[in-house]
Amino acid sequence: MSGLLTKTLRSTTFRLALISIAVFGAVVLALFGYVYWSTATFVLGRTDRAIAAEQENLRKIYDATGRDGLIGAIAQRAGEAGLSGALYLLADGTFKPVAGTLKQWPPGEVETPGWIEFRADALNPKAPGDRSLFRGRWRTLPDGFHLLVGRDIDDLDQFTRQIRAALIFAVVFLFVLAAVASVSVTRRTVGRIESINATSRAIMDSGLSKRIPLRGSHDEWDQLASNLNSMLERIEGLVGEVREVSENVAHDLRTPLTRMRGRLEKAATSGRDAEQDQALIGHTIADLDDVLRIFSSLTRLSQIETVNRTAAFRQVNLAEVATEVAELYDAAAEDRGGRVEVVGAEPVLATADRDLVFEAAANLIDNAIKHGRDGGHVVVTVTRNAADAILAVADDGPGIPANECRRVFRRFYRLERSRRAPGNGLGLSLVAAIARLHGARIELSDNAPGLKVALHFPAFAADTRAAGAV
Repeated sequence: MSGLLTKTLRSTTFRLALISIAVFGAVVLALFGYVYWSTATFVLGRTDRAIAAEQENLRKIYDATGRDGLIGAIAQRAGEAGLSGALYLLADGTFKPVAGTLKQWPPGEVETPGWIEFRADALNPKAPGDRSLFRGRWRTLPDGFHLLVGRDIDDLDQFTRQIRAALIFAVVFLFVLAAVASVSVTRRTVGRIESINATSRAIMDSGLSKRIPLRGSHDEWDQLASNLNSMLERIEGLVGEVREVSENVAHDLRTPLTRMRGRLEKAATSGRDAEQDQALIGHTIADLDDVLRIFSSLTRLSQIETVNRTAAFRQVNLAEVATEVAELYDAAAEDRGGRVEVVGAEPVLATADRDLVFEAAANLIDNAIKHGRDGGHVVVTVTRNAADAILAVADDGPGIPANECRRVFRRFYRLERSRRAPGNGLGLSLVAAIARLHGARIELSDNAPGLKVALHFPAFAADTRAAGAV
């Protein structure tokens, strides 16, 4: 637990979370600060304008009626001061009160006329004894007396104190929130990463059978874990295929190599005979051709799976390709007393590599002829539906058991009854590789009797009767 906390506090995610919350907090505080400043400035400005206007009115009264008229006006206004929050004070040259609502001049405010803030007893009779904050402006009259006009700004002062308290609380809350959220989010992230790391270490130690645990939350971490598990399954499958291929290659090469060694060993211990030597050479060449065909098929399969051939994709007429392949293999079918028939003369277009489609069709027809019955009938059908262009090859032979259908596309995989027939078990692997390259789907079904293999290619988007098919 302490190790996980240490990794959490040192992680980049934790630092990024802190930075994000700090930026967000700074923006929120700036917004609160602007609201506070603009509100306080607006209220205070309005108060200052009211004070200045009232003082100017009293100055006009003084100019018109003299000191006695000013005292009368102040006395009249003082009666309403408790309700309006206004403050009035007229003092002599020694700052001794003469008229107004204050009993004494604000202490310490006797040097420079202008704006002042001070505390004094509240004017509201309902709250006696309270000392409120006042803001005022005073000036010296021509006769040496001093006139002070002000207003109660205690509500504004309380508002600003509340705003400041709220800002302080917001700062503290943001720091606490940043710490809790950062640790929580980062701990969860680090925990999931550590789970992936632990699985990776287990895979390195014990093999590809381990999988990253899913939590069932269906979040992005579960999606990542699911994708990684799918990748591990794919890698495990590929490693298994490589192992199986290696074993099959060794098995398929052992027989011809053993035969060649036996013949050569027999020739080395026996006398020379031209006819026997010629037969030995012929058999050895035939065995070497089998070996070379295996390597040629493997090389071809590797090229299809690793080289990007999509640049050669064009508009291909599957019906035309099927007809050409059928004509090529018709003679081989006749040798076994059978025939190859193409059904569907209308153009069926697909976006594909023509050479690879030809090769896939050739492998399917060749398999149907070799593994079907003598005198069998191979039917090549070319059709299309709303989404797919379909090339299907069907025979009337013994077919394939249902439990073998998924295995026949493995490299070197051959049914038991087919092991004596010529071939290396790579034909359907080539078909599967070509299908994957084209994004095509392979469908095996019972032809009753026989087997039907259908390749579903993505159909060409244009009208099937468009010209220019190759």
